[in-house]
Amino acid sequence: MPHDLAALWEAHCRHEFETRDVDATMATMVPQPYVNHIPTMTGGVGHDQLKRFYKYHFVGANPPDTALEPVSRTVGENQLVDEMIFSFTHTSEIDWMLPGIPPTGRRVEVPLVAIVRFAGDKLVHEHIYWDQASVLVQVGLLDPKGLPVAGGETARKVVDNGLPSNTLMANWAKSEGKPL
Repeated sequence: MPHDLAALWEAHCRHEFETRDVDATMATMVPQPYVNHIPTMTGGVGHDQLKRFYKYHFVGANPPDTALEPVSRTVGENQLVDEMIFSFTHTSEIDWMLPGIPPTGRRVEVPLVAIVRFAGDKLVHEHIYWDQASVLVQVGLLDPKGLPVAGGETARKVVDNGLPSNTLMANWAKSEGKPL
């Protein structure tokens, strides 16, 4: 019998970000799950390591205004891919995304993709991707001048395709008016 993967994932996220209940979060997962936040290689493998990560470094550690804004979702037979805008004000140290970086008080908005595998009605793993350079620009740790990186505008462009493209490409203007 097929399970509603979207509802299972939404319950998992609700426990992580709204109720902030580590035991309820872990109850949505298989006995030996794993989570990998790709840019920072944070998360955990196996129940004990992941519960430790969730309890001391993730679930209760996210700033109070942390939000997930859904953009798109693809659901397969045993896997779900969510595209979202992850936002927060950097008012506390966020071990999993900005390990070792003291709070800057700056607002961050970054596109984030979660690839989630299920076995039956339980999460097996999460692979979470985001552009770390964009996060570092927004908290003031990376000067984008002269670099092909952008900040919060990356998140805004995901939800508003009317915003300009190719702003980092100095050569873009050279192709103006050329035959297509």
